[in-house]
Amino acid sequence: MNNLQYNEPSKINLPNLLTGFRFVASPVLLWLARYDYAIAFMSLLAVAFLSDVLDGIAARLMDQESQFGAILDSWADVINYLTIAIGCWWIWPEIVIHEILFVAIVLISCLLPALVGYIKFGHFTSYHTWGVKVAATSMGVSLYILFLGGPVWPFHLAAIICSGSALEEIGLTLLLNESRSNVRSIWHVLK
Repeated sequence: MNNLQYNEPSKINLPNLLTGFRFVASPVLLWLARYDYAIAFMSLLAVAFLSDVLDGIAARLMDQESQFGAILDSWADVINYLTIAIGCWWIWPEIVIHEILFVAIVLISCLLPALVGYIKFGHFTSYHTWGVKVAATSMGVSLYILFLGGPVWPFHLAAIICSGSALEEIGLTLLLNESRSNVRSIWHVLK
């Protein structure tokens, strides 16, 4: 089911706890957004982004990569991105409306690959490609620039990067005969 050969470690470990933090943070983020605590929202969101970076690093360094952890991380990403969309809509509705085309591109880029994977394999995929990592990083940085008063072009660029990584994930799903986790890129599958 995956391309990594590893023993399944305990499900309660540091990498999975870091991933689990994003599940716990989501309702708090929504509460902060609902009551217009913009700075607190962005601060907690930064910690959630950091936990997303650290969970994979911790899993590799501690030799605790697992199928469960990869799927948990993918679910946390989906929950986190939906939370971000709702929270930003509540705090900055004017910006979201003005940028609705690019917001839609980002949301579709997050949801469509998951849907295609679910249709083909019966569950969400958890590729964690390099393209997704670049897209998530560019989106995270551009959100701070956009919602803290900066220019919109970094958000537009990040939306385009997200759509490219989504196309790569859809391509992976169409190419693969079985679901795999932690696929670095479509190039790695093709070679």
